[in-house]
Amino acid sequence: FAEICATAEVSVCLAPPARIDRDNIRQATLWALANAVRGLPCPPALVFVDGNDRPPLSCTVEMIIGGDGLIASIAAASIVAKVTRDRLMCGLGAQFPAYGFERHMGYGTPEHGNALRAHGPCRHHRQSFTPVREQQLLLFGTPTPEVEAEGLVAAE
Repeated sequence: FAEICATAEVSVCLAPPARIDRDNIRQATLWALANAVRGLPCPPALVFVDGNDRPPLSCTVEMIIGGDGLIASIAAASIVAKVTRDRLMCGLGAQFPAYGFERHMGYGTPEHGNALRAHGPCRHHRQSFTPVREQQLLLFGTPTPEVEAEGLVAAE
């Protein structure tokens, strides 16, 4: 990680939980990837992406399934993303020790489920994460959808 950051241009973008809830994990990931590329000091002419989803970029993009095992820049980006995420989760673990983020890294482990049942979700939990949704249903029941006024106009 340190060598990558010392020898390559690196940019990271984090998709907040609310964006993931709103757009879904796939779209939020593509949004973050595109913003990370836009954050590079020198705009690239070509971007390699691991997988088959094209991020919204104006430059040339090559999608490569299994790219992290084939292309050095994809492998480096994967390492930067993993280390950044792990460090973020360790920071959340220090900020919210009751949840054990530094141990389960946000994955749906039994420890994480137990913490959610004991403490409810914190602001960093995705509402679309099934254990969070289930906990909210237990605590508050099925929400009643709110309908906004549709702007009806009465004819004279």
